[in-house]
Amino acid sequence: MTRWGIVSTVKAPAREILDFVAHHLDLGADHIWIYLDARNEKAQLALEAHPQVTVTRTDSSYWKANKKQKPPMHQVRQTFNAKHAYAQADNVDWLLHIDVDEFIWPQSNVSEILDALPQECLSARVYPSEAMSSDGVDDADPEVTWFKAWISGKQGRRAISRQLYPNYGDYVKGGFVSHVAGKLFARTRVQGIQIRIHKVTLDGVEVSEECTLQSMELLHLHITDWETWQKKFDYRHEKGSYRAELRTALPKHGVGLTIHQVFENISKIPGGMEHFYGEVCRATPQLRQRLDQHGLLRAYRLELDRKRKAYFPDFQAGPRTEIPKNP
Repeated sequence: MTRWGIVSTVKAPAREILDFVAHHLDLGADHIWIYLDARNEKAQLALEAHPQVTVTRTDSSYWKANKKQKPPMHQVRQTFNAKHAYAQADNVDWLLHIDVDEFIWPQSNVSEILDALPQECLSARVYPSEAMSSDGVDDADPEVTWFKAWISGKQGRRAISRQLYPNYGDYVKGGFVSHVAGKLFARTRVQGIQIRIHKVTLDGVEVSEECTLQSMELLHLHITDWETWQKKFDYRHEKGSYRAELRTALPKHGVGLTIHQVFENISKIPGGMEHFYGEVCRATPQLRQRLDQHGLLRAYRLELDRKRKAYFPDFQAGPRTEIPKNP
């Protein structure tokens, strides 16, 4: 049977880290490599006790041992850590590099899905579905998370976006606030392979003959609620997924705008960010109906509390807002 693993660089509350790990162990992950980007004793102690998890605290001694200065950008640290894990991943056949707020959701057994890929396939892409917020939604089920599914360019993404989001469809790809590129599994034990964030390279050249995993989604919990989104916004806008150099928005009347510029413009309008959030990010009955009409509405029970308690029964969960300590 095909063996597979996960690598992730994380800076999050211990509960969220263990939710992430438990979810993927529950799916049958053979090994998970976690790189703690900030000191988090609670998460580290729990992870170190699990035989299928390798946890590494990326402190100054880690970077010194690897003969590197700590990269200032977290994207560079992520890529380096993925390379570090890939070099150790002889015990799995495929390695997937994802973030702590991303959860794969297969239609069948992950090992069987990967086992069916042709031998010449060196990377396999899983496309995202982005979570919507249920805050302020009267008919929300607390056990269910609603998602909007990925729309390919061939499906007429821009035209559909305009129908789904009358005010903002020209500015966000398929209504996604975060990436639409997805993430990739990389076949292990291949000389010259390197996993980056949204691509896999071979001898420095992007692997073009990748496979697409049609029977799997990458559930991206980029949006959970208004308060959390606002707390994370400034960092994302300056250094993260909304930073200036990323071109993740659609052009308007032939004039291209980055997602950074889109949010910069909206934030100057009184109440603009709340209006954007209400139309694009909140799972209102009206938006769910429009998504459903296009076959793009997803509703899943993630059961993260159950999974965390099953795999880490001794962990005492603190508040969800617990922040990991800086180095």
